[in-house]
Amino acid sequence: MLAEAAAPLGVEVVVLDPTPDCPAAPVARDQIVGGFDDADALAELAARADALTFEIELADPDLLDRVADEHGVGVEPAPDTLRTIEDKLEQKQAYADAGIPVPPFRRVDDEDDLRAAVEAFGGVMLKARTGGYDGRGNVPVQDPADAADALSAVGGPAMAEAFVDFARELSVIGVVGRDEVRTFPVTETIHREEILRETVVPARTTEDVAARADEVARDVLDFLDGRGVYGIELFETRDGEILVNEVAPRPHNSGHWTIEGSSASQFEQHVRAVLGWPLGTADARAPTVTANVLGDVEDPQDATLRGVDGVLTADRAAMHWYGKREVRPLRKMGHFTLSDADADPDTLLARAKELRDGLTFREDATD
Repeated sequence: MLAEAAAPLGVEVVVLDPTPDCPAAPVARDQIVGGFDDADALAELAARADALTFEIELADPDLLDRVADEHGVGVEPAPDTLRTIEDKLEQKQAYADAGIPVPPFRRVDDEDDLRAAVEAFGGVMLKARTGGYDGRGNVPVQDPADAADALSAVGGPAMAEAFVDFARELSVIGVVGRDEVRTFPVTETIHREEILRETVVPARTTEDVAARADEVARDVLDFLDGRGVYGIELFETRDGEILVNEVAPRPHNSGHWTIEGSSASQFEQHVRAVLGWPLGTADARAPTVTANVLGDVEDPQDATLRGVDGVLTADRAAMHWYGKREVRPLRKMGHFTLSDADADPDTLLARAKELRDGLTFREDATD
């Protein structure tokens, strides 16, 4: 999606990815096949690039720093920001130290630490400090007796975060440019099983809460270092307070609505920001809902999406297929967007759910 947005601007994208013929390959200028920690592959990329950026937190900030310095090419956002982000405990502590509101949390090194956190907070979400995404590496723990199993499931150093009694989850897609900062309208994010299912713009919240969410997001953008797009995930508590959940220093799933729903998508904004170009307008053209297309199979299999005609023929719908050849349980395989100036968010959300109910990867599904 980044390469698709870059092409109309006359910008060629070369992608480094360990998967041969990866999903970006058909639309990028070229692909270098290599791991995210492959120094030779990254050096080859840097030698061909005017600017480096990343779209996954598994990139090695030390390697990025070294290769960029050797080849005289900039990296945006800054590798220091990646260092802050990649460890969830350090990320949360850094925000707390900066006065940015976050849920209560504790470091967890062993079962005693976890039991103490569960007793202190009345239940926690145990999070792997590194490597977790899309709900992976997150384990809810409400009984101290479950500490051993939870730590085993996380599989490494962890952080315990108090459960938040939230009214809804929100997201702000922020853009840091050369000398300007812009934020897209506050997005409502709907998760199940820790995985994003739908986004709704405008968020179905009050103007005061939306303004506070934007304020907190801008504080985060001011704290982190480097140009580019940031996905800032937030909780809106029952009393209207805003707390920062996590931040991704890259275009984010909760901002995919901007492709059809805004004048300049988050991907176009990222290209502009990384290159130091003026940013585009970060507005919403119309009420917009996205629905993620997830794997609904029990075991991995070749990816064949059935029922897609329903989305392709729907009014104001736009389909995005990610080009992944294998579908797995709950794997994000694509999304579609409904954007309609004459519809309200509730109506669009209901339509999106109905359309998605007609999609399946299951071979035994009936028409």
